[in-house]
Order: sequence, then structure tokens, then C-alpha cells
Amino acid sequence: MAASSSLARSSSFWPLTLALGLGSFVVFTNLYITQPMLPYMVKHFGVTPLLAGQSFTFATATLALSLLIFGPLSDVFGRKRLMMASTVAAVSCTLALAWVDDLHSLLVWRALQGVFLAGLPAIALAYLREQLAAGEFRTAVGVYISANSLGGIGGRLIGGFLIEHFTLSQSFLMMAALSVLLLIPVMVLLPASPAVNGPRRLPRPKAVAANIASHLGNPTLRWAYIIGGLNFFVFVNQFSYATFRLSKEPYALAPSALGMLFLTYLSGTLGAAWSGRWFRRLTPPQVMLLGIVLLMLGSLVTLAESLWVIVIGFLINTLGFFIAHANASGWVSRQAEHTPATASSVYLVCYYLGASTGGYYLDPFWRQFGWSGVVMASWLVLAITAWCAWQLQRVEQQRLEQQRWANRAA
Repeated sequence: MAASSSLARSSSFWPLTLALGLGSFVVFTNLYITQPMLPYMVKHFGVTPLLAGQSFTFATATLALSLLIFGPLSDVFGRKRLMMASTVAAVSCTLALAWVDDLHSLLVWRALQGVFLAGLPAIALAYLREQLAAGEFRTAVGVYISANSLGGIGGRLIGGFLIEHFTLSQSFLMMAALSVLLLIPVMVLLPASPAVNGPRRLPRPKAVAANIASHLGNPTLRWAYIIGGLNFFVFVNQFSYATFRLSKEPYALAPSALGMLFLTYLSGTLGAAWSGRWFRRLTPPQVMLLGIVLLMLGSLVTLAESLWVIVIGFLINTLGFFIAHANASGWVSRQAEHTPATASSVYLVCYYLGASTGGYYLDPFWRQFGWSGVVMASWLVLAITAWCAWQLQRVEQQRLEQQRWANRAA
């Protein structure tokens, strides 16, 4: 049950929203910390870029597969309780990584960490929907998605800085300590979930599967799932291969400088937080399409040889990606006809499965054609997501037309 509008306008709104954003920051710094470390891991463990990249893709894959578990469980055990427990467990895995000395063990711990990292993202939007009035929900989603972006920036900046000045073990140890400090205000400021009426029962697998099938069968949601998954499929893995490109001559950037590349996420942070205000006259599918076009344009700009022009290209990329992502994820949560936590979890499953598989798609293009191959492969996928956004706009136009006729009849 959504909270009344008075709650959203009170002093409780921003502490709640910012605390959840800080929790999201912790999750995503721990998820992305290994990405700027990939060139280091190639040399340190003596492996290929694809194998080193599995330190990231394994975590996103298990995160994706675990999202469907936490949404239904939060209906039973409470949203805040489960978000906090899973995030603490994820930070514990970062601490355990400080004692690994081979890539195999690192991948095992990263895969386990991905399971626990799923807890907060799977529940966050449903938690916001319960705590806030409808008029404030879209603003809160924008802030939350912005925190995701800041977590992505923070993880890469921290990872790049630490691996340049410390050992791999020391880097993970310091990341774990920082995460513990940041989680303390989150636990204090987040209000408890609304009380559950009636007996608490574990979700039945058949019921969960039926809900998932219902959401996937809903065209209003299905196109958004494809858009979110395939956009992230190319976007996040472009950054992985960009680190390999820029670590070589003529750029030869150090790990800390590679981490600085991810400051381009700041344009995405701004875009996610303000897209609802910038594009009020557009429907969400139209805004998604605009974001995809910007993502395609930014990819083309990165083909330049100048480092500064490449950075501008990634600024355009992240702006477009997060505009599309914020609107697609918010759309799913608003349009779900039932079990909104499960609907949001399905979106995130598609989203992170895209992240975990996109590297395997881009790798042969990278090996054969270099960065131009990565951009070419990205355009092939983004053309599909642009078409999906157009299809979703047609669905929305039909809905609006039906609503107009209903109003006239009334």
C-alpha cells in the first residue's frame, strides 16, 4: 500500500530516498570494483582479457539469476530486513576476496558475491513504491538510478586507484572496510517495511513462475525488458574493452587513469535524475528511444583517435543509456498489474544477464577488428532496442487512445 502524499512532502522523503541511494552505492561499488583491474589481472594471473573479464561477468550473472528469489522473499521477511542482510553478506564476500591468491578462487567468491548483491536491487523499487506517494515515486526512482550510476563510478575509481598503489588483497580489504562504514547510516535512516497482514508464507514456486510468465507475456512490459537487457548488453561491456584499448599505446593509461574514464557516468547520473523533468511532454517510450539514439551517437564518437573526443563519446553514451534505463525500469514498476517486486526483478534479470553475456558477443569483434568492431557490433544490437522502443510507443499510443474513448463515453 502506497504511503500518503503527506509522507512524501515531509522531512522523511529525502532521508529515506538518499539512504536507499547510499545503500545502492555500496552495492554497485562492490560489483564494479574489478572492472578497472582487468588489465592488471591479465598480467597478474597470465590470462586472456575474456577470462579476466569473468571476474565481472560471473558476479553479474549470479546477481541476475538471484533477483527472482529476493523479490518474493521480501514479501515474507520484510523489504528492509532482507536488503540489509543481503548487502552485509555481499560485503563479507569482498572481505573474503582479500585472501584469494588465484583466479579460480576469485571467480568462485565473485559468483557467490553476485548472489547477495542481488538483494537490494531486487527489492528497492517495490520498497519505494510502498513508502512514497505516487507523485514522488518517479523522482525517487530517478535519484535511486543516479545512485546506481554513482556506485558504478565509485567502484571503478576506487578499484583503479587501489590496484595502482596496493596489492589485490589490500584493495579488497580496504573496499570492505569502506563499505561497512557506509552501511551504518543506511541501517539507521531507512524506515522499516510496512507490517505484513496475515500469516507469512514462503512463496510457492508455481505461483512465482506464473507471475513471471504473466509479466513476460504482457507486451507493455516485455518490450521494456528487451530494451533494458540489450542496452546493458553492449553498454557496460564497451567499457571493459575500452580499458584494454586505452591501456595500450598510444594511450598507455595507468589503472587510476582508466578508473577516471568512468567519471563519464556523471552524465548518466544527471540524465537519470532529471529526465523526468526534461522530457515531461514525451511518453516514457519516446524518452527510451531518445536515449538509445544518444547511445548510438556516442558509440560513433568513440571511434576518434583523440583521447578527449573518446571521453566526449562516452559522456554521450552514458547520458543516453541512463535516460533509457531510468525510464524503462520506472515504466515496469508503474505498469505492473500485480506483484510489482517480481516485475521489477524480471527487468533486472534481463538487465544483468545482458551485462554478463555481452562480453562474449563483443569479444570476437574485438579480436578481429579492434575497437571499430566493438562499435559495429554495438550498433547491430542498438538497432534492435530502438525498434523495441518504437513498438512500445505503439502499445502506449493504443492505450492512450482507448483511455480517450473511455473518457468520452463516460
